Order: sequence, then structure tokens, then C-alpha cells
Amino acid sequence: MPGKNLSRDEAQQRASILTVDGYRVRLDVTSAPDPAAATFRSTTTIAFRCAEPGASTFVDLLAPAVRAVTLNGRALDPATAYDGARVHVDGLAADNVLTVEADCAYSRTGEGLHRFTDPADGETYLYTHYEPADARRVFATFEQPDLKAPFTFTVTAPAAWDVRSNAAHEAVTAEGAARTWEFAPTKPISTYLTAVVAGPYHVARDHYSRTLDDGTVLDIPLSALCRKSLAPYFDADEILGVTKLGLDFFHERFAYPYPFGKYDQAFVPEYNIGAMENPGCVTFREEFVFRSKVTDAAYEGRANVVLHEMAHMWFGDLVTMRWWDDLWLKESFADFMGSYGLVGAGTRYQSAWVTFANQRKAWAYRQDQFPTTHPITADIRDLEDAKLNFDGITYAKGASVLKQLVAYAGAEAFFEGARRYFQRHAFGNTELADLLDILEETSGRDLKSWAAAWLQTAGVNTLTPQLTADAEGRITELAVLQDGDVLRPHRVAVGLYDRDADGALVRTARFELDVTGARTVVAEAVGRTRPALVLLNDDDLTYCKIRFDEESLETLRSGLGDIKDDLARALAWSAVWNLTRDALMPARDYVALVLRFAGQEGNIGVLQSLHTQAKGAVDLYADPAWRGEGGRLLADGALRELRAAAPGSDHQLAWARFLAQTANGSEHLGLVRGLLAGTARIDGLEVDQELRWALWLALAATGQATEEELAGELAADNTASGRRQHTQCLAARPTPEAKAAGWSAVIDSDELPNALVEANIAGFAVPAHRDLTALYAAPYFKLLERVWAERTIEIAMRIVGGFFPQAQVDEATLAEADAWLTGHPDAAPALRRLVLERRDDLARALRAQACDRA
Repeated sequence: MPGKNLSRDEAQQRASILTVDGYRVRLDVTSAPDPAAATFRSTTTIAFRCAEPGASTFVDLLAPAVRAVTLNGRALDPATAYDGARVHVDGLAADNVLTVEADCAYSRTGEGLHRFTDPADGETYLYTHYEPADARRVFATFEQPDLKAPFTFTVTAPAAWDVRSNAAHEAVTAEGAARTWEFAPTKPISTYLTAVVAGPYHVARDHYSRTLDDGTVLDIPLSALCRKSLAPYFDADEILGVTKLGLDFFHERFAYPYPFGKYDQAFVPEYNIGAMENPGCVTFREEFVFRSKVTDAAYEGRANVVLHEMAHMWFGDLVTMRWWDDLWLKESFADFMGSYGLVGAGTRYQSAWVTFANQRKAWAYRQDQFPTTHPITADIRDLEDAKLNFDGITYAKGASVLKQLVAYAGAEAFFEGARRYFQRHAFGNTELADLLDILEETSGRDLKSWAAAWLQTAGVNTLTPQLTADAEGRITELAVLQDGDVLRPHRVAVGLYDRDADGALVRTARFELDVTGARTVVAEAVGRTRPALVLLNDDDLTYCKIRFDEESLETLRSGLGDIKDDLARALAWSAVWNLTRDALMPARDYVALVLRFAGQEGNIGVLQSLHTQAKGAVDLYADPAWRGEGGRLLADGALRELRAAAPGSDHQLAWARFLAQTANGSEHLGLVRGLLAGTARIDGLEVDQELRWALWLALAATGQATEEELAGELAADNTASGRRQHTQCLAARPTPEAKAAGWSAVIDSDELPNALVEANIAGFAVPAHRDLTALYAAPYFKLLERVWAERTIEIAMRIVGGFFPQAQVDEATLAEADAWLTGHPDAAPALRRLVLERRDDLARALRAQACDRA
């Protein structure tokens, strides 16, 4: 499979003959502040050995121009050696030195070396993002994770800039209007983990010290970076405080000293993902710098990501998967350790497992029910497959399964296994078998059969209680029924709940057992009084969907909000949402539960999830004939709870944002406009800049905001965030002209940066505008292959997923999707997967609407 899309077979063949001894990469980015400059100079020298002298190979590179290629002192003609994606070299010696000089392109898509100019002050910022294979946009590289090597970077940049890379700098030399930063060699790392961050960043500094078991002192310089214009909002002390707690925690659990010297954390603009674990130089999306009031759930989410990326320093950076099949070896572990660390490290975010059960698992359940679902250990044929596998299976299902493994094997056995894993495979590459062998040593369990059931099969099991009682209300049998294509071993807790003297639903009994096969009896339950609620998977030990017996479901209908324990209540909310998605509970019944009990929900993260899900239930799963009424009920409920919420509380802010999402009548929209104008007031509610944009979006989407008003708000907030929000508001207006402009801005030009592509798509795809966007369904299916061929994979994924006519929940749109899939069997597999998943969402919505209609 030649070209950009490196295949697993090619990578294996290349790794079988090559050993890379080191890279020297020199970048000159002094042109970056000039918006007319499209490229920067990149010079790469690679020292490598070949086990088959005389063989040929290739180096990956995506660059507008290659100036020179030299192999072992022999000049190669770039015109014949470089094909636009690869530099081909032949006649290799046992020991080789290859130098490639190229003009590489600044990126506006967040792939490679991304360039951003701050509208607030005109300053220019750069950062790199490579995973899975975009280092080749910045320097010539053997772009696969198992050809690790030390990297030595030299970067020439404008004199006023700060420059960071994976290692500490050794020297900085002034050269007129520029300075050259020379960095120390890194430890052996994979190409996708290298990093450069450059610009006039604001920097907060700290350090971390720890005395190791051998008596030596480990000292780690810490820093946190953001754009200068965001510095007034940057709570670096909070971020660095979580960082130090995490370093303590992971050193205690892993017993392997942090291996990468310093620890920089850069919050960068227009970032495509949450964060990236570049060793020594972690990058985060700058939306984690909160310039307006956010709820505590946002702070918890950020802290989780900080610890997630820190866990990668060991799981992923120190020890790396051999190929992307075993991506889970780093992502599942980091996702698990993010929540485990928040609780174990003593942060203030002790409800992390509630968030995990309610939010992360919802992502996994959705992904695992697509026809494109895959085992946690996946079959990754090439880089396009790899790109799509950064999904809910690899992250959240994998993390859920690891939580199950800890319950199954024991926490101490699990962490002792991790310690041995790092010691044996430090700076190397591993596969599934390497980890299982060690965990079998430490746990004494047969984990190969466990892995076969959990890691090498796809799909989610459903657990349902089956309960019988005698005439006196005593349980005669309680069994757990397991359903699914593959029946797995589950370590679960079964909780029995009844009302206490205050009317709260509290756990009165708990049984922990192994569920195996289709039916498992809970013997200890016999003879107990039948409870009001049977909650399977209490404490959320395993990965499954749970159902209820009829009496338990009636208890939830009348008292879901009365469940006292946060985690148990979150599990109940998750279960009824799954019932709704599976067309077993009418959408209007789910909405009624939210309207009745969300006002009682104490966990702010769960509350915000309920808002998102209730809105989705009305927009997609409700009978269209009831949709209008459902929308009014949500808006009325939001207004009622907003007025009732404690002044200045997180709950008040969450309800204000939900009102902005649901406002549709004159009362709701009148309040929205009054809050913006200052003529209306909710005691304790601060209408700051981010809330202002949310309110403007409500007015724009209902046709109540003029272009002039939106321009006025942008003039008052001419920032990167303001421009994104303004772009979304313009595309969200309910007019044919606004939809045409939003569509054209993305489809007819590739000049927009990634952040504004996303904003246009979000504004265009307002569900309530389905009549306007229906006109674009046919053009959408016609342009798919062109978009996939012409755009970078990151932008193509956003277009394919974002412009799919998801709001057109009807048989005609489903037929259009089916016709495209049938008529394009040879389209890129990754493209077909995206369309098939969106098609499956549409079919699920049709089933849910039929349930709601019935």
C-alpha cells in the first residue's frame, strides 16, 4: 500500500532489517510570523543500521519540496528519490547516515507543525502534533512506533520566542533577530512522541523533588505554558499542584523513576484532541484555560487529563506498543489511571469514578454497539485504521475492562505486574502477550482465557436480574442473566436497595460474585425481603449494560433521584439512558425522568450529562409529532431549575447553559435577550463572556440575532475563542443563506483552520434546522470520496462525521446512506467505517422514534 497510508506489513518489513541509532533534526522557523510564508526549513540526519546490506527502504516525509538527499555521502536526485510521501533509498550499507533537506509546510489543520496567529495581539505560536503519523510533516522519519531512537533537536526561531522540546535545552545562541536552541538528546522514543513548542508563550515554573529508594534525589523541573493573551486566566498553580500529586502517586505505584528529565505542559490553540503525551513536553487544548466561570466538572475533567497524560510517561512513552493493533496498551491504561489517580492521589476530585461510570462508559457503550465495533486489541491494517481507532473502545471500554481486571486479579497483583512490565521493557516495544505473561506471574490467574474473552472479542454484554419471591415477599431466587454474542466472566456486585427512615433509597445488602455463562444464581440473596431496587454491577466493577426487573424499574420511575449514593444513582441514570437508546424506554419517559429528578442531582458532571442526553432524546429519539412539546418541556424545566438553583452555584450555571441550548418560546428567549442586555437578572448568575456567547447562539439559532449584533459581540471579544463562537453563531442562523455560507466555507475551500471548520459544522448542523439542511443530504453523499482524497484525514473525518444528515431521521435518508455504502464497496475502509457508523446512529434513532410513538 504505497503512499501516505503506511501498512502494517510494510512497517514490519522495514523493522525487520533496520535499527535506528539516532536522529538529528534542525528546524528553522524564523519565517513563522510572516503570514505569507508557507514553509519552514527542515534538515534531518538519521543514523541507522541495516541487517541486509544492499537492501532498499524508504523514509516517510510529507513536504512541498525536497532540496537534497544524501545517503552515506552519495547525493540522490530528489526528483526521483522523493514521490511526495516517501524518500526511497537503495544500496544500503551495514551502517548508514541519511540526510534529507526539505521545505515543510506550516499547518492549519492541527497536524504537523501548527501555526496560529493570536487575533488579540498579533503574536504567532507554533506547536507540533503527530499521533499517529504526522512527524513526517515536519522532518524525514521512519514513521512507525517500533523504530525508537534518541532525537536531538535544534530549532532556530525569532529571538523573543521561548522554544520547548522533549529534552531540556543545552544552549541558546543569538543570531541577529533570531536565536538557536540546541536541545539535549532524548531517551529512545517513537517518532510520533517527539515535540516542538515555540512562540512568545507565558511560562509558569515550579519543580518536583523526590528521594528514591536508593537515596538519590530525583528533581524534575516543571512548567506550564499558555498564550500571553490567556495569561490573566491561567491558573497554573492548580495545574502544577495536580501535577505534583500525580508524580507522587505514580512513583509510589510504578516504582520506576520518571525517565524524561523535565516536565513541561503547554496549553496550545486550535488543538484537535484533549492532550498528547509527548515525553517531557505534554500538549493540551487551551480550552482547559478557563477564561470564564465553569463548573467543577470542568476542573475535574482537566485534572483527569493531566493524570491521563502523566500515566503515559510510563504506559506509552517508556514502554510503547509495537504497532497500532495494541494501541490499548497505552490508551486503556492511561484512561483507567486518570480516574484511579484522581482518587488515589488525594486530589479534591473524589467522585472521579462517578464521572467515569456516567460519561466515559457512555462513549464506550455507543461505540461498542456500532456494526464497526472491534476488539480492544484490534486488527489495524494501516495508518487510516489507526486514526479511527482512537475511539471509545480503545479508551473507555479498555479502561473499563482494566477496572474489571483489577477486581478480578487484585490491585496489588495488577500494580506489581505494571512494575515488572516497566523494568523488563523500558524504552522498548511490546505486544499483548508481553503484558499478559507478567500479569499471570503476579496474579496466579489464567489471563489468556480472560484476555480472549475481554480483549480479543467485541460487543457489550447485558446483565438482567431475574427475581422470584414467595407470598410473604421473601426472595426464593435471584439470578443474573447474561446476554451477548460472547458470554464473558464478570466480577460483579449486586446491590439491594430499600428506603430508609428519611425516604432515601439506600443499599441494604451487597453480594460480590463471578457471573459466568448465561445464568448465575446469587445464592446469598435467598430468604431476604424483596427489595425496592436490585442494582446489578453495583460499584461499577465490570463493563456491561444493566437492566432492571419490573418492580425495580417502577422504583426508578418514582424515585430515581432518591438514590442516596452518587455512584449508584449515576449507574441508574446510565441504565435508563441505555434503555432509551435501545428503544426499550420511550424518549418522552426518559425526558420525564430528567425533568422530575435532575433538579435533585448533586453531582454536577452527571447533571451536565443529563442535559446533553435529554436534548438528544428530544432531537433524535422522540416521535416528531411530540418533538415540539418535548422541546418546550425541556426549556420550561431549564427555566424553572435556573430560578430555583442556589445563587452563584455550579448548578445555576449548568441550568443557564441548558436554557441557552433549549430556549424556544418568547418567555425563554426574552430572558436570554434580557440577560445579554442587562435588563434581566438572575441572582448570583454572572453573565461572563463564554455565557454571553452561549446566549447569543440561542438567539442566532432561533433567528433572533442579527448579523450586526453578532459582529458587535465579536468586536468586544476579538479573541480566538470569540472568532470560533462568532463563526458558529453565523452558521447557526435558520436561513438558507446562512447554511449555504457555512457549507461553502468548509467544502469549497481548504483555507479555514481546523477550529473554524469545526465551528462552521457545529452551527450548520443545528438539529432544529433539519428542513434547511435536508437539501444538503444528496450533495453530501456525492462529495465523500473527493473530500477523503483531497483533505487531511483530520479534516476529512470532521467533514464526513459532521455533515452527515443526522437530523434527517427518516427512511429516505437511511436509504441514501445504504445506497452510498452499496455503491461504493471500494471506497477507503476508514471512510466506509465513518459513514456506516453515522448510518447506524440514524437507524437507532428511527427505532427509538418508533418506540416513542408507540
